[in-house]
Amino acid sequence: MNPRLPYRQRGVALVLVLWVLILLTIASGAFALMARMDQLEANQLLSGTQARFWAEAGLNLAAVALREPEEELRMIADGRPYATEIDGVLIEVSAIDERGKLDINVADEATFAILFSNHGMDPGDAEILAARVMDWRDGDEVERVNGAEADAYFAEGLAVGPGNHNFLLVDELLQVLGMPYELWRRMEPGLTVYSRASLPDLAYAPSEALLAIPDITEEEAVNFVAERQSLEAGEGLEIALPNGQAIVAQGRGLTYSIRVKATMPNGVWDQLQATIRLGGTPGGPPFRILRWREGFNN
Repeated sequence: MNPRLPYRQRGVALVLVLWVLILLTIASGAFALMARMDQLEANQLLSGTQARFWAEAGLNLAAVALREPEEELRMIADGRPYATEIDGVLIEVSAIDERGKLDINVADEATFAILFSNHGMDPGDAEILAARVMDWRDGDEVERVNGAEADAYFAEGLAVGPGNHNFLLVDELLQVLGMPYELWRRMEPGLTVYSRASLPDLAYAPSEALLAIPDITEEEAVNFVAERQSLEAGEGLEIALPNGQAIVAQGRGLTYSIRVKATMPNGVWDQLQATIRLGGTPGGPPFRILRWREGFNN
């Protein structure tokens, strides 16, 4: 008997071998792809962790720069950006003196109404919301004109009424009856609970805070900030708002909001925002963190 396979059977065997080779190739390719993806993911995680630590380092560098005794060398805390590169890592920092923001625990009802209106709310609705903010903040249960105490909150189906105490965080404004989230989001960069000033300091105020001042438009506020940030330390602050209100130097503050972004050489980045108070205890850190924010993209 001829031991060789018939021609047809040899063809089937060849096809089976080819299929096995194809499957092995696909499996090995998939394994290599998975290994490559795992490596990329590990590198991304490592770079992200490094970027986070660099961002924290940038926060410490900013705190040191804000404590610089020489005015010409000191970081100007009016929101202007600073950038430096260390070992190929780009660190971008900006700081705002909290005195430049509107303190929601000190501002009066008229100032709130102006702020809300200048941020786009109907003036009538702005007056109502301003009264509700004051009722949320005051310690009594007496409802002012256009205001809202506990009964008004319960009537809207809410489980709790106003706090009847000072705001602990700017975020608490969202608990005021009728506070639109989009309005709060636009105002938030210009609000604080740390300055204890009834109006923002023009030397440091962001445009969002300047809208608490009467007779100013958003465009004028943005232009004022841009002009102020174009001045270098020691050049003087001989600029004024359209209503004639001029900047008056107030010396150094103690509380600052600092934003830091660190970008690695491969493009991976991380950022954080912290409100700090300079000082500290002997042997401890040179500042105290009052607020910490991370995980945001804007």
